[in-house]
Amino acid sequence: MSGAQRTGGTSPSTGGGLRRRIVVVGDTLLDVDVSGTSERLSPDAPVPVVDVRTDDRRAGGAGLVATMLVRDGHDVTLVTVLSDDDRAAEIRALLPDVRVVAGPSGAPTPVKTRVRVVDHALVRIDEGCATPPIPETTAEMTAALEGADAIVVADYGRGVAASAGLRDALTAAARTTPVVWDPHPKGAAPVVGTAVVTPNTSEARRYTDVPGEGVPFATDAAAALVDTWGVDAVAVTMGDRGALVASRRPAADGGAGSGALDSRFVPAPSVTAGDPCGAGDRLAAGVAIALAEGADVTEAVEAGVLAASEYLAAGGVTALFADDGPAPVAVPGVDRDALRVVHEVRSAGGTVVATGGCFDLLHAGHARTLSAARALGDCLVVCLNSDDSVRALKGPERPIMSQDDRVELLLALDCVDAVVVFDEHTPDEALRRFRPDVWAKGGDYAASELPEAATLAEWGGRVVTVPFHPGRSTTRLAAALAAVG
Repeated sequence: MSGAQRTGGTSPSTGGGLRRRIVVVGDTLLDVDVSGTSERLSPDAPVPVVDVRTDDRRAGGAGLVATMLVRDGHDVTLVTVLSDDDRAAEIRALLPDVRVVAGPSGAPTPVKTRVRVVDHALVRIDEGCATPPIPETTAEMTAALEGADAIVVADYGRGVAASAGLRDALTAAARTTPVVWDPHPKGAAPVVGTAVVTPNTSEARRYTDVPGEGVPFATDAAAALVDTWGVDAVAVTMGDRGALVASRRPAADGGAGSGALDSRFVPAPSVTAGDPCGAGDRLAAGVAIALAEGADVTEAVEAGVLAASEYLAAGGVTALFADDGPAPVAVPGVDRDALRVVHEVRSAGGTVVATGGCFDLLHAGHARTLSAARALGDCLVVCLNSDDSVRALKGPERPIMSQDDRVELLLALDCVDAVVVFDEHTPDEALRRFRPDVWAKGGDYAASELPEAATLAEWGGRVVTVPFHPGRSTTRLAAALAAVG
């Protein structure tokens, strides 16, 4: 059985392909997350007193990107600069599975400490974060770029991406290796030939004087930056809306870009997102992996947007460091997404509703039934027959649409919150996994006659029928389409 959260579905994964050699170039920080509770004010001043429960430390900046890629299962080299202080040694210890190639930074290790009370950010404390001098590039740093399947530049404005020797090496590497550049407002411009640059909206404003808002602004800014920087593509990211990609069209002879630009909007899956820390890093890493695996620019940005959305849906950086074992950053199995929806609704005292079927060629009858089912509670989980299950039930010519497409179409409906795909003839085992309060089914028969009634009774669930709309069926629609064809 598998499942999907709303608009997640089954889609490109950044963790399931071949093991790639990825080089991350950029500034590395020490990130500290202090979390606790606060139930009183200090007697010295009207400020909250935080009782610390956890003090979590991780490599930040380019170090976080490297960590993500290692947990995706890739061979990762981090090219950076580090101090010779104790905090730099701590960063190295936090990256046991990353090959660290570091030149001298000439400055103290920067530390960013975030203090949170439950889910509320209280304050961030920066230490050693003054802008350092641009570091020198060592021969070992440039040599580390050789043989990479993809390169990610994580520029945090502390000079690594501005180092002349490293920029020359990146420019040379970009001729044969996809380079993904995640820029910073105080950072260096991407080198010519970069495959994709991924500024967010505020960064795009910093680099251009293009007016406007939303998609029109992103469209114009992305196109302007492709020309300004001399890069192959720019993806302006817009948070939970997705990204706008401007890229050069391939030349007719298969050589370099023709100069004309294509603009594509890549929507983001709708997820309940919390702490956004690291989402831009996750997106850039996802784009790089997809390019290394042969995707074109738009496909790569789609993979990156999906990876960032899954990362946020999974709990963000907190979930990334929830255990010590290597694991893909993307949600490990869509069951977890569906179960998260159920858990959140049930924790808030809500009612979980489920329904099921093949949903092969969605039609108006399906839409009405699903909408009626959703009205019975606070979330709707659809149990969907897998392709194998549909073939067993309806014959070798079915399904007409693959389960991936059926999942995506169901999740596009506002009334559907999650989808669980099952392989058996009936959804009983799937239902036992999340135990809905209500099982809803369209039909002209009594609820007690439904085969799922006995299963729901195991935990006291109810079975309800919703209005049936005669004259609308997938079989009839398929026959009509066949006749037209």
